[in-house]
Amino acid sequence: MRERMLAGDLYIADDPELAEHMLRAMDLMDAYNATSARDPQQRRGLLTELLGAVGEGTEIRPPLRVDYGSHIRIGARSFANFGLVALDVAPITIGDDVQIGSYVQLMTPTHPVDPELRRAKWEAAKPITIGDNVWLGSGAIVLAGVTIGENTVVGAGAVVTRDLPANVVAVGNPARVIRTIEPGTA
Repeated sequence: MRERMLAGDLYIADDPELAEHMLRAMDLMDAYNATSARDPQQRRGLLTELLGAVGEGTEIRPPLRVDYGSHIRIGARSFANFGLVALDVAPITIGDDVQIGSYVQLMTPTHPVDPELRRAKWEAAKPITIGDNVWLGSGAIVLAGVTIGENTVVGAGAVVTRDLPANVVAVGNPARVIRTIEPGTA
C-alpha cells in the first residue's frame, strides 16, 4: 500500500507498514511539540529526524501536525508560525524563504467521490509544491495537487484549490488572483 500511496494511486491507509510509519511520526511530533523554546538544539534535532529535509535557518513553531513527516521537504530560512498542519500522504515541497502564518493547512490527501470506494476506505493523495519566497497568510488552506509559484502571496483564510502562478496576490475561497506583484512595490 505504501508504494501505491507514494505513486498517487488509490490505497488503503489501514496497512501495518503505513501504521508503523505514522506511529513513528506521532512519537517524534509529540516530542517536538513538547520541547522548550529554550532548547533550540533539541527542537532542531527532532525536526530533522521527523521531516524529510529541513533547510538551514528554518524554524517551525509548535504545535506541528503531520501524517508521516518524512514526505515533507522545507528549504532554508523558512518560517512556519504556530499550528501548521501538513498532511504529507504525498510529498510536500516548500522552498527557501517561505513565510507560513498561524494555522495554515497543507492537505495532500484526497478521497474518491464514489461512495462505495469511500466506504471501502480507499483514498489517494497529490503532492503540494510551494515556491521560494511565498507568503501563506494565517489560516490559508492549500489543497492536494497545488503548486504555488515563487514570490506569491496567499491571503489569510484563502482556500487554494488550483495552481497559482509566480508573483501574484491571491485571496478568497476559492483563491483567485487579484493582482500581479511588480518588483520593488509594497
